[in-house]
Amino acid sequence: MGREQRRAQQRAERRQRQAPQSRPAGPMMSTAGPADGPQRKGSLLKPRWAQDIFSELKKVTWPNRREVGNLTFVVIVVALLIGAVLGTADLAFGWFVEQTILR
Repeated sequence: MGREQRRAQQRAERRQRQAPQSRPAGPMMSTAGPADGPQRKGSLLKPRWAQDIFSELKKVTWPNRREVGNLTFVVIVVALLIGAVLGTADLAFGWFVEQTILR
């Protein structure tokens, strides 16, 4: 769990402790709308799905520069290893076909 997520969780817990418990004692009723508030309406220039995408991207914990560098290095090394294995297999099968089938 990232630092920002922990802080957001702590803030939410503090808000719950500070807010008075004003819920009715009756059974829970489901609502038709989303739990996070009233339903938003999109416009022609900013459709609702685009607003949803931006809100989800704000929640993402992005890697820092060092993590990006390390993961890029891992991807390059793995790609080179897989390329070497496939290249070796291609050369071996090519040699096998030339020596057995084409002679």
